[in-house]
Amino acid sequence: MSAADIVVTRWGVRAFGRRLPAAIGKGGITHAKREGDGGTPAGIHRIEGMLYRPDRIARPAPWAEPILPGDLWSDASGQPDYNHAVRAPYPFSHEKLRRADPLYDAVLVTDWNWPEAEAGRGSAIFLHQWRRPRFPTEGCVAFGRDDLMWLLSRITPGTRLIVKG
Repeated sequence: MSAADIVVTRWGVRAFGRRLPAAIGKGGITHAKREGDGGTPAGIHRIEGMLYRPDRIARPAPWAEPILPGDLWSDASGQPDYNHAVRAPYPFSHEKLRRADPLYDAVLVTDWNWPEAEAGRGSAIFLHQWRRPRFPTEGCVAFGRDDLMWLLSRITPGTRLIVKG
């Protein structure tokens, strides 16, 4: 591990010399991730993208991409675009990236089961804002808004996310 890694445990996160409170999936940390299990997959993952709501926050980094109306994420296991960004209208199972709540005002996209997604292995392991302190996610890693914004200013493409299980 290096000082530039984000290390996730069930107790929180170590990143860039700080300890941050964080939430993980309601299924805990798992070594056998499956679609819909609520688990956060153990292992070494990389940050591959940063998305943000330009109507709510300023671009957090030069490489961040805006979340626009109609932006979705496919969780339709078995479809060719499973675990990829898609656009509405999309007839298969998906998650809206442009949410009414602030959870996805800024999102870090990991390489979990991406870009070559294996059906049923799980989709969309993001880093995003939490619903409330330490409230479990569907498998993502979530932070308080201030801590997430602090992270966004330090992360670069390829930053390692190490989930210890």
